[in-house]
Amino acid sequence: MKKYRLETFSDGVIAIIITIMVLNMDVPHGHTIDALVSVIPVFLTYVLSFVYLGIYWSNHHHLLQAADSVNRPILWANLYLLFWLSLIPFATGWMGENSFARGPAALYGAVLLMSAIAYWILRRLIVASLAPEARHNVVRQKWKGRFTLLLYGLAIPLAFIWEWLALSLYVLTALLWLVPDRHLDSVNSNTGG
Repeated sequence: MKKYRLETFSDGVIAIIITIMVLNMDVPHGHTIDALVSVIPVFLTYVLSFVYLGIYWSNHHHLLQAADSVNRPILWANLYLLFWLSLIPFATGWMGENSFARGPAALYGAVLLMSAIAYWILRRLIVASLAPEARHNVVRQKWKGRFTLLLYGLAIPLAFIWEWLALSLYVLTALLWLVPDRHLDSVNSNTGG
């Protein structure tokens, strides 16, 4: 399979996930500021999830640009990633509707953790498919992925004790990933991506 087909399919799925998320947001009843205040938790959760999906979309694009080809294990790993990303609207809605309550905040973290693991699997399979000289640049920045798994691993149980600290770790992790991976960019410029 050509890698552009995988990228196009994934782009479409992520766009649908974002659309579902925004359609799940209810319009406030009333025309006063008080009506808006009631939907602030839902809106803030949506913003955080939108940022996460944007990060996954961007990193997925750069990762596939580094790939030479797509094989069956990469296809299945990509579907596994999309499965977990598709659960973000559910976790987002539940957490937002319940004003960041403990159980929903923990579930949100679990979905983020599983999405990160799925991305890690996809990245490993793509790296394994690369020529040895290209692998070096792609695998150089391992710390960010490991640190992400650690933060999610801490945040999920913390959500049951102090949900605001867990939410802070989710935001911190998103901010960490907003910084682009320069090593992937160097691989992409060498491959014409």
